[in-house]
Amino acid sequence: MPTRGVVYVHSTPLAVCPHVEWAIARVLTVPVSLQWTPQPLEPGARRAECSWTGRPGTAAEIASELRQWPMLRFEVTEEPSPGVDGERFMHVPGRGLFRATAGAAGDVQLGEDRIRTLMAAARGPEALSHLLDKALGTAWDAELEPYRHAGDGAPVTLLTRVG
Repeated sequence: MPTRGVVYVHSTPLAVCPHVEWAIARVLTVPVSLQWTPQPLEPGARRAECSWTGRPGTAAEIASELRQWPMLRFEVTEEPSPGVDGERFMHVPGRGLFRATAGAAGDVQLGEDRIRTLMAAARGPEALSHLLDKALGTAWDAELEPYRHAGDGAPVTLLTRVG
């Protein structure tokens, strides 16, 4: 059963734009031509987004391909599908790739075992707060939030994975 998701390339140097398209195309096995627009927060940088349809696990494959360029700021989401949790990947230069399970509304979800492990590792309320922030990807969200707003109203490309 296919699922859907979105790739948000929040910022990339202009010279890397074709490489991003080729990376997504390798995963989706369809030609990809994104509508690149200037990224107002970074002079000279570009941004684009595309919705995709494919099999579960596609978001992980796309994120794996895109992380080859450490200067990219991007997010890849995958909606939950029957028997498979949704996923959310965020990448920020200097911080690396973050992956989380995502619910139907796109919220990061932490399982019971993960929460118990964090509680056991914390040596007090401040430590628990820090560990929860890390598990939720708070630092990635904080760095990407201005880029998300800068992309409001930008064009979206629709893609479907073959096979």
